[in-house]
Amino acid sequence: MAQQVTGVPGSPGATTTIDGKQLPPPDPKFGGVIKEKATESKPWWAPRVVPPKGAPNVLLIMTDDQGFGAPSTFGGVIPTPSMDRIAKTGLRFTNFHSTSLCSPTRAALITGRNHHSVGYGVVGEIATGFPGYDSIIPIEKGTVGTVLKANGYATSWFGKDHNTPSYQSSQAGPFEQWPNGMGFDYFYGFVGGDASQWQPNLFRNTTAIYPFEGNPKWNLETAMADDAIQHMKQLKEIAPDKPFFVYYVPGATHAPHHPTPEWIKKVSDMHLFDEGWNKVRETIFANQKRLGIMPENAKLTPWPKELPQWDSLSFEEKKLFIKQADVYGAYLAYADHEIGRVIQAVEDLGELDNTLIIYIGGDNGASAEGMVNGTPNEFTTFNGVAVPVKDQFLWYPFWGSERTFPHYAAPWAWAMDTPFKWVKQVPSHFGGTAQGVVMSWPGHINDSGGIRSQFHHVIDIVPTILEATGIQQPEMINGIKQTPIEGTSMAYTWDKANGNAATRHTTQYFEMLGNRAIYHDGWVAATTPATLPWELSTTTPPDVITGYDWELYNVNEDPTQFNDLAGKMPDKLKQLQDLFYAEAAKYNVLPLDNSSLARWNTPRPSLTAGRTVFTYSGELTGVPASAAPSILNKSYTITADVDIPEGGAEGMIVTEGGRFGGYGLFLSKGDFGIGRGKVVFLYNLLDLKRTTWEGPELEAGKHTIVFDFKADGPGLGKGGTGVLSVDGKVVAKNSLEHTTPITFPEDETFDVGQDTRTGVAMVEYRYESPFKFTGKINKLTFKLEPFAPEQEAAAADRTVGKPQK
Repeated sequence: MAQQVTGVPGSPGATTTIDGKQLPPPDPKFGGVIKEKATESKPWWAPRVVPPKGAPNVLLIMTDDQGFGAPSTFGGVIPTPSMDRIAKTGLRFTNFHSTSLCSPTRAALITGRNHHSVGYGVVGEIATGFPGYDSIIPIEKGTVGTVLKANGYATSWFGKDHNTPSYQSSQAGPFEQWPNGMGFDYFYGFVGGDASQWQPNLFRNTTAIYPFEGNPKWNLETAMADDAIQHMKQLKEIAPDKPFFVYYVPGATHAPHHPTPEWIKKVSDMHLFDEGWNKVRETIFANQKRLGIMPENAKLTPWPKELPQWDSLSFEEKKLFIKQADVYGAYLAYADHEIGRVIQAVEDLGELDNTLIIYIGGDNGASAEGMVNGTPNEFTTFNGVAVPVKDQFLWYPFWGSERTFPHYAAPWAWAMDTPFKWVKQVPSHFGGTAQGVVMSWPGHINDSGGIRSQFHHVIDIVPTILEATGIQQPEMINGIKQTPIEGTSMAYTWDKANGNAATRHTTQYFEMLGNRAIYHDGWVAATTPATLPWELSTTTPPDVITGYDWELYNVNEDPTQFNDLAGKMPDKLKQLQDLFYAEAAKYNVLPLDNSSLARWNTPRPSLTAGRTVFTYSGELTGVPASAAPSILNKSYTITADVDIPEGGAEGMIVTEGGRFGGYGLFLSKGDFGIGRGKVVFLYNLLDLKRTTWEGPELEAGKHTIVFDFKADGPGLGKGGTGVLSVDGKVVAKNSLEHTTPITFPEDETFDVGQDTRTGVAMVEYRYESPFKFTGKINKLTFKLEPFAPEQEAAAADRTVGKPQK
C-alpha cells in the first residue's frame, strides 16, 4: 500500500502511514534547515504515525471454557443476546477451532501462529524445557498488539492474561511477557489460568490493585466492562481519529463460576437444566439444526459410557447438579450481558460502523475439570481430590458466592459441547476445539445473519485483523527478523457471494497432552483419548506413541465425527498420520508428552530455583507462588522474630493461599478483644479440613516464633508432624494426615505482614483481610528441606495412580 501523508510535511499536525516492514519504523531524516541562528533555520517535525485510511477499530472478544453448544447463538439454552446481536448484523462461523486449552489458544490468538510455535504446547502452569512447551512467546513471533501499536493504534487488554509465564509473574519481572511488554499500552485484568471474580489477583498494568476491599458487591465481570468503557471513551475524547484495538477476554466461564446473586436467580427461575444433561443435549441439537448451525444429515454423537445418564441419578444428585448448571448458566448470561455493555458503548461513541467486532465463544471446549460430580473448590481437582456429593451440600446454599470456587460436574461439559464428543483438554475431537464465532463490520461484512462453515482456526484471527486494517506483517520487530504468520485470513468469507467458497485453511494439526489429530481437505485423523480429562491424577499414562488407537472421519460429510472410518480406510488413515508427524516436526510439537498433573511441579527457571533459605522483614504482598518459598511435599521450618508493642498485637505474619487452601502464621484477632494475640499456625487443606496449632498470647517485647514441619516422607501430599514453639518452648504439636500435593490456589499470593484477597481461616480464628500485623516483623526466615532426587523418584514409583484423598 502506498504511503499516505496528511498535512504539511514537517508541520506539527502532519501524519503518515508506514510500510510496516520494520517495527518500530526508523526515525525519518530531518527535513528542515539548520543554520547558526534559529531565526535563519527551519524547524521540522517527524509526522505522527497513523494506520491506513479507513482502518477500523477492532474489538476482539473471547470468553473462557464456554463450549460450542452453550450459547443461544449456537443452539444453546443459555441466553446470550449480545452474541446474538453480532450474529444478526454479521456472520456466524460454525467450523472454527481452538487448541483445546486456555493459554495455548490465547498465545495462538495474539500471534497468528500455532501454539507450539510460540512455546505454548500446554498451559503455562505445566511448562517444560522444550521450545514448544516453555511458555515463552519468541521475540521473532511478535504479537498483534505490537504490530498494531507500532502502526498507530491504541492497544489495550482486559481480563485474563494466561500468557505471562508463571515464573515471570512477580514484581521482580521481567515484564517483556506481560501485556505491556507484548504490545498493549494498557492492561486491566488478572494473571494466570483463573481467578475469583469476587477477590481476583487484579492488576492495572503491572501493579496489583484491590478495588474489592470493603466492597462486597464488587465483581470483576462488571468492573472490567466499566474499565473498558471508560478507557474507550477517554481515547475517543482525547484522540477521536486514533483507532483502538481492544482485546477483551473475561474469566467467564472458566471456574470459579462467580455470577452475581441477581443473575443466579434470573437463570434459576428459567429452569433451563431441570430435565438433566441428556435432555438438554437433545434440545441443543434440535436447536442447532433449526438454526442451520448443523446440517440436516448431522448425527448427534453418542453419550459416553464413562459418564452417568441423568435418569440413573438420585434425587440429591440431581438437585446438586441442577444448582451447578444454573450457576454456570448465570455466569455465561452475566458475562454476555457485560460484553453487551461494551458493545453498546462502542455504538454510543458513534464507532459501531467503524469497528470490526470478533466475538469468540470460548478458548476451548467446555471444561470437565470439576470431575464427575463437580466441586465447590476447583483446586480439589488440580490436587487430585474428588469431593463426594453429600459433602458438596455444605456449600449448596452459597454456590457461586465468594465462599465457593465452584465447577460443575463433567457431564454438563459434555452437554455444553453438543453435538460433538469430548471436552476441554482433548484436541483430537471437536468437543475440545469447536468454538462458535460471530463477526461483524457494517459495510464490509455484507451478509447479515449469514452462516459460514469453512474450516478455520484461532491462528486465522491475526491475519484477518491485518487484512481488515490494511497493515502488513512486519519483516522485523526491534531488529529481530520475524517468522511468517501461520494462519489464513477469514476475510474472503465476508462477501455474500463467497458464502460457500472452499476453505483456504486446508491443513491444521492438533495436539495437547499427547492426544492429537490432523485436519486436511475435509478429513480428520484423530487419536482416541487414552485417559479421561475429568480424572486428573498422577496415574501413569500409556506410551505416547504406541498406546493410542486412531480414528478417521470425513468431516465434510460427517461434521460431528460420528462415523469412524479407520477400519475401512487404513491407507487414508496412514496418509494423515504421516502428515501429522510432518506438521509436528515443522511446528515444535515434538517431543510428545502425555503426562498432566505430574508436570505441574516440573523445575523451571524461577526466582526460587535452587534456594532453600528465604528471608523477609516488614511487609511484602502479592508474591506469586513461583517466586515464593514452596512448602509443598517437603519438610520446612518457619522462624519469625517479632516485636510486640504495649497492649499486644494481632495480624498476619506470613501466609500463602486463602479460603480455598493454604496456610497462615498469625496472631489471633480474638472476639471482642478476648483471646487477641495468640500465636496460631493454620493449615487449610483445600477448604475441606483446617488444622491448627495454638500458642499463648504474646506480651510486649521481642519474641521468636518457630513452626517446624517434618514430612512423613517424599511423595505427593504426604502428611507429617508440625511443632509450634515460642521463645524456645514447645507450645503445640499436631499431625496432618495429608498435605496439599500439587498447588495452592493459583489466584492467591504469598504475603508477609498482611493477607491480601481471602483469609485461610473460616470460623475459628476468622479475620477480615488484609488483617495487617500490628507488631513489627524484624526477620522472617523459611528453611526448606527438599528430599533428595533419588528419594523423590522412588516415592513417585510408589504413589503413581494413588492421588491423595
